[in-house]
Amino acid sequence: MSNQVESDYEVVHSKAKVFYETYERKEELQHQTHYCPGCGHGIAHKMLARAIDELGIQDRTVLISPVGCSVFAYHYFDVGNIQAAHGRAPAVATAAKRSHPHSIVISYQGDGDLSAIGSAEILHAANRGENITVIFVNNAIYSMTGGQAAPTTLLGQKSTTTPLGRSAANEGYPLRMSELLATLDAPVYIERVGLGDNKQIAQAARAIKKAVENQVQGLGFSLIEVLAPCPTIWKMSAVDAQHWVRDVMEKTYPLGVVCDRTKERQPRAIAGPGPRLEEIPALLGIVHDDQPDVPSACREIDDVDLHVRVAGFGGQGVLLLGEILAEAGLDAGLEVSWLPSYGPEMRSGTSNCHVRVSKNPIDSPLVTVPNFLVAMNEPSLRKFDLSVKPGGWVIYNGDAFPADCERDDVNVLALNFTRAADELGDPRAANMVMLGALLEITGGLPQASIDAALRRLVKSERWYQLDGLALARGRALYRESRNKEVAQ
Repeated sequence: MSNQVESDYEVVHSKAKVFYETYERKEELQHQTHYCPGCGHGIAHKMLARAIDELGIQDRTVLISPVGCSVFAYHYFDVGNIQAAHGRAPAVATAAKRSHPHSIVISYQGDGDLSAIGSAEILHAANRGENITVIFVNNAIYSMTGGQAAPTTLLGQKSTTTPLGRSAANEGYPLRMSELLATLDAPVYIERVGLGDNKQIAQAARAIKKAVENQVQGLGFSLIEVLAPCPTIWKMSAVDAQHWVRDVMEKTYPLGVVCDRTKERQPRAIAGPGPRLEEIPALLGIVHDDQPDVPSACREIDDVDLHVRVAGFGGQGVLLLGEILAEAGLDAGLEVSWLPSYGPEMRSGTSNCHVRVSKNPIDSPLVTVPNFLVAMNEPSLRKFDLSVKPGGWVIYNGDAFPADCERDDVNVLALNFTRAADELGDPRAANMVMLGALLEITGGLPQASIDAALRRLVKSERWYQLDGLALARGRALYRESRNKEVAQ
């Protein structure tokens, strides 16, 4: 009899398949999420998970998790997961979608994440009409960090940074992100929903599914704003927080479809593949008819792997030195990166750059342990000298190397490169004299590549000629220093 009774029942609601069976964020309590009781994120997660299940897209889905209360979404959703920096989820989602156009990319963000630090990212992603889906959970406060006012905080609403309540005169008006984005031509579907009661939740589920389905159909950018309760930070019971969404938040953020162009939009064409690797030099204009087969020449060089830090004052040509080195490496068919770092001053401020040149793929543009340091002044030498890899080189623009900077495990070339440049006609060419010395030491780049890079980057004929002489002088200075060492 009991078996017959059990067979009369059908399970109509269960845990979504897209959720992990257990949540391994913590060793204990692996059956539950980290959200507070009554938090809107848990409800939004369930609705999104159900939409993914019903559309059968689990294996195609990539979820972009933000910084905020939902930062651990990747512990719950069994899909492709990417964790984005604060506010950058739309930019990361754009990269994921464009590199894998057949995937379903969902950016999940809170209001502090999306409407404050991420406002530029969401604005431009929407304006481009990126074929992504954005779930925007708005609880009108910064919850994870203790309850500061957010751009969405209501007028009069108290927070840790607006203890007397938000004032239009002091903090401005609440940002209505859905209406703001709907003024753009590109978004295909924007709707604001709430979690204030069961009727609102049912409509929210339908809206989220439609937003995801729009992407499946290739229609373009969709965003669902979800007004969500936050009992803990609002200091309310779960029931009172849900009522506050319905009775208070909705007055500032009215529910409903803000923008719907789904009927008039056609599926967006998927962009074709980008240019082949061998086509890129021509697109960048770095191929010349009279240029020798530099990549072939470069293949004869063993283990090219330069980690170069160039440092000095603004105006010393620090960045140009690094650019020429990187451009020459690119011209030679090598992997390169160039990353500048400088202060706000045009002259006399700090300036340095990271340069990587390698026969192998480059994992990071940062050069934290250089095998070559080009220090154009003493402050830069003192700042970076200890970071040089043992066995590496320090090329220093000074008459003598400071005794308290000396190391037994690195090679040093200390010369007055400014004076050498002045003898050629202009002390400002000291950067090229130093680059010439570096190139002579490494022996890793063909002269044709260096000449081609110099021609592209130096537009003045006078400076092109002078820099060519300076490079040759730097090479000669290094050879002279080596000869002196051998003689001694």
